[in-house]
Amino acid sequence: MACGFAHLYEKVLFQDNPNVNLRYQWYEHERQSRSIVLYVQSKFLTMKNQRYLLLVSLVLFYAQPSYAQSTTTQLQSWLRAPAGKRAPISAVKFSNKPLSKQEAASATSLLLEDAYRMLRVGLEKQWKNKAIISDNDTLRFEYKIFGEKPSQGRSLFISMHGGGNAAARVNDQQWKNQVGLYKPSEGVYLSPRAPTNTWNLWHESHIDTLFDKLIHAAILFENVNPDKVYIMGYSAGGDGVYQLAPRMADHWAAAAMMAGHPNETSPLGLRNLPFTIHVGALDNGFNRNEVARRWSVMLDSLAKEDPPGYKHLVQLHESRPHWMNREDTVAIDWMMQYQRNTTPNRVVWKQDDMHHSTFYWLATPVQAIKTGGEVVVSYKGNEVTIENNYADTLCIRLSDAMMDLDKPVTVNHNGKTIFKGKVKRTIGLLEKTIAERKDPKLVFCSELVFANGKVTTGE
Repeated sequence: MACGFAHLYEKVLFQDNPNVNLRYQWYEHERQSRSIVLYVQSKFLTMKNQRYLLLVSLVLFYAQPSYAQSTTTQLQSWLRAPAGKRAPISAVKFSNKPLSKQEAASATSLLLEDAYRMLRVGLEKQWKNKAIISDNDTLRFEYKIFGEKPSQGRSLFISMHGGGNAAARVNDQQWKNQVGLYKPSEGVYLSPRAPTNTWNLWHESHIDTLFDKLIHAAILFENVNPDKVYIMGYSAGGDGVYQLAPRMADHWAAAAMMAGHPNETSPLGLRNLPFTIHVGALDNGFNRNEVARRWSVMLDSLAKEDPPGYKHLVQLHESRPHWMNREDTVAIDWMMQYQRNTTPNRVVWKQDDMHHSTFYWLATPVQAIKTGGEVVVSYKGNEVTIENNYADTLCIRLSDAMMDLDKPVTVNHNGKTIFKGKVKRTIGLLEKTIAERKDPKLVFCSELVFANGKVTTGE
């Protein structure tokens, strides 16, 4: 800005020709979508240079306040304030201004850095104490590190113990067993102790929040790759995998269920999550073996109907009862061949009784959630298709990793095109999705809202 003023003053003060015809154009440094063009033209031969200087100075003085700072600079100023003293992002004008692809990337980096800084403060002591806390629930854990750290970060294996519906000492022993049960070739092998001793100790409502914080902590303090987080469990821990894998599918790279049973859960949410089942062929407690066979048939059918989704491997280990004598350890290498995909081209979202308001690149308001409700949305290029939806409001989040947001986006529903137009990237949505998930791969800059049969851009 100072250089612009210096150049302008030089032209005005030292112009030899009194017939000045000055055209001054200033583009904000980091904005491609808008420019300020100021014209100062001379019409009177007798006008003196001092008058030009005064005119230009006044125009620039009054033009500059709303445009002098780029959106990125304004975001930096907003972030400098303590988190508790910041104005709500929705209340600041720059939050809804359209961004270029480059600006969105810069804003994402700034917002993630800020989010991780606050996470680090909140989780560092908990990680050191090996106890993640959420409200009145505490998740204790032990972990071991195997192999050399890959350049893109370590793998994380969350391994849930068996037991449940038993005295604390019984579940403590199960936890101790789980700590030494598996040895991956690489990664952080972490075994948590369930906060309760109930029969459903791994799929109560508090588990989702605790695991979310646990993953963040492992990323921050052990350099875990967020796309290489695996969930596994034995017996009651296997029950937890059946439940947590589909309802938190966008957290995991793959899942392995050992010797458990699913209760009421559905496999539909596993569309984009590789899933393996290992059960002893003689393990008839709670019909585990028969249930595993039924899930094998269901997953085969789903994979056939919706390729390339529902990758799976089901193994019933011959002559083995509930204890498979470590034959199930093959599941670890099977899982490690996969990494998480946060922007799959098709999402199947079946709402569990533990409600989630976001799933991959979809979201719905909390008040619109219904247990058992199903949403199916897909995209190809810049074309989005709503195949099935129960919610009165469905948010479709978009990013430059999914499609070319500089081109129009089309939305189809029930065989008709219900929207075609350009969407804008905004800091407001970037901040919102980072606040929701604090996940670098689940950040979205644009949003379409489907409600009452119509699509709006969510502005």
